[in-house]
Amino acid sequence: MEISLRVGVVGLGVMGKNHARLYSELPNVELVGLCDTEEGLAENTAKQYRVRAFTNYSELLKQNLDAISITVPTTLHKKMALDAIEKGISVLIEKPISDTMGNADEIIQAAKQKGVKLMIGHIERFNPAIMALKELINNKQLGDIISISTRRVGPNNPRIRDVGVILDLGTHDIDIISYLYGENVKSIYALSKKVVHTHEDHAIMMLSFNHGNGIIETNWLTPYKMRKLSVVASSGVAEVDYIEPTLKIFNKEGMQEAKIEKGEPLKYELQHFIDCVENNSEPLVTGETGKHALQVALSAVESSRTGRIIKIK
Repeated sequence: MEISLRVGVVGLGVMGKNHARLYSELPNVELVGLCDTEEGLAENTAKQYRVRAFTNYSELLKQNLDAISITVPTTLHKKMALDAIEKGISVLIEKPISDTMGNADEIIQAAKQKGVKLMIGHIERFNPAIMALKELINNKQLGDIISISTRRVGPNNPRIRDVGVILDLGTHDIDIISYLYGENVKSIYALSKKVVHTHEDHAIMMLSFNHGNGIIETNWLTPYKMRKLSVVASSGVAEVDYIEPTLKIFNKEGMQEAKIEKGEPLKYELQHFIDCVENNSEPLVTGETGKHALQVALSAVESSRTGRIIKIK
């Protein structure tokens, strides 16, 4: 009989509830407990999955866990991650990895010292359309990439107060563009604006790489939700709709829509995390990967404040 991995979730907002739902469905996973500071929310969600409810995450960490998802506001990531790692628990942190580079470094070093898995929840890497696009790029079916542009916009999000749209939404596309190029960002120039939030709620970012460029537009001001990406390459153009999800290829033969397996990206992500913990393998999105996305996002905030191009070291 296989031994199930004991897993918990701390933070039961929209994403945390989805983590709980999917862990409860995954084979070889025992969802042990759920934690949120709002007692009613914790108890109602835990009751749904017939697990224990906690309002103090320290009590959840005492439940002999193998792994935990941390789906709380960014400013709380460091403290909770370090406490979990100290107990030898592998950690999946919803992006971004943390709020500062120093805090990200502490989390990464702690995980290395304890020998536990650390994965950052950059969910779009597990979007079926992006997985199919990455395979096309790796197989050189599009030729050489020239530029990648993204548009990730939507309505006002009052739930997010601790960071602006660059760290909340922009990190998705910073990571995906880096992933598709297969290299880190060299420099960034950004423009941003505050309209209704305490932090920026609209931004345009221009990223440079060794072999191409990227442009990201993101905001919380558009009354409809859009998540799109376009790749211009030497042998064609690829267009992704993250939401559908679809992947269309345009070349001299015309337009072809790639056949992709429709599935829930978060489920793929959580299964990958569990597989890494179980098999002692390296996650697709490591702490260092998450740290790079954070560094570029923080540099974008600085660039928009100072009007300078920021080099990424």
